[in-house]
This record gives sequence, structure tokens and C-alpha cells, in this order.
Amino acid sequence: MKRVLKPFGYALVTVYFVIDLVFEAVACPLSAWIGRLRILQPLNAWIAGLRPYPALALFSVPVVILEPVKPVGAFLLSTGHVAEGTLTIAAGEILKITLVERLFRLTRDRLMQIPAFAILYRHWVRFHEWITSSEIWRWAREQIARLKLSFRRAVARARWRFDVFLAATARARRMRRG
Repeated sequence: MKRVLKPFGYALVTVYFVIDLVFEAVACPLSAWIGRLRILQPLNAWIAGLRPYPALALFSVPVVILEPVKPVGAFLLSTGHVAEGTLTIAAGEILKITLVERLFRLTRDRLMQIPAFAILYRHWVRFHEWITSSEIWRWAREQIARLKLSFRRAVARARWRFDVFLAATARARRMRRG
């Protein structure tokens, strides 16, 4: 029985981490923006000055509070509330990853002083590199880049058409007046 469940467990864990990596693309720029807010500079300095174990406790707060959002979103999805479930999962993940990423930037040196955390972090980095170097990941990144380019081109065409429309409308108004 264990042999049957083991691949399922690996698949589940892999999907979980891949979802986190996808949301990381949104959360990292958001975290950097939050880090530049002047109003938060005193709080950032206080967090950066924490000792290792208080930093670990603070680092774990967003995970403990926001991790249960996924099952809530899954429940909403399973009961037919697709938009609400999707929004719940997406918002919870973006918020969680943004806060964790920001706290990690501020407390990384302190957290690495905890031996167990440093070992787990090294494993996480290897896993992250393995996922992002995989063929499927590169293919997905390429598809996303193509979609972004298509979207930018469509927006540029729409803006051009709108500008042409505005110019034609302005010309028509001037002709009627004069």
C-alpha cells in the first residue's frame, strides 16, 4: 500500500511547490515594492534586528495563518463556487508568498544561524533549481513569454485604433464647427 501512495504523495507535493513557484512571480515584485515604502522602514529595521528564533517565529506566522486558505478555496471550488474559490486561493497564496518572501529578505542571515533551517533551505534551493531547470518549466515559461508578447501587441493595436478613432472624431467635430 505504501508503494502505491508514495508516488501520489510525491505528485501532490510537487504540484503544491509548483503552484507556490508560479505565485512567486507575482509576489516577488510586490514584496520589493512593499520594501521600498518609507512608512514601513522602521518596521523593516525592527524585523531585521530580531534574533534567530524570534525571526523564525515571525517568519512562520504568515504560513500558519494563510496556509489554511488553500483548503477553504478548494472547498469553495468543490461546492461550485468557482470564482470565489479561485480568488480565495489566488489572493491567499499571493499574500502568503509576499509576506514570507519579504520576511525572509529581512531575516535571512538570522534564519541561517538555525542549523535545521539552513539544512532545509539548502534542500529547498536544490528542489527549486531542479523544478526551474526542467523541460516542462522552460516550456511553460516560453509559453508565458509568448502570451505576454501577444497581449502587449494586442494592447498596442487597441491603443493605436483608439488614437485613430479619437483623431477622426476630433476632425469630424472641427469640420462640423467650421
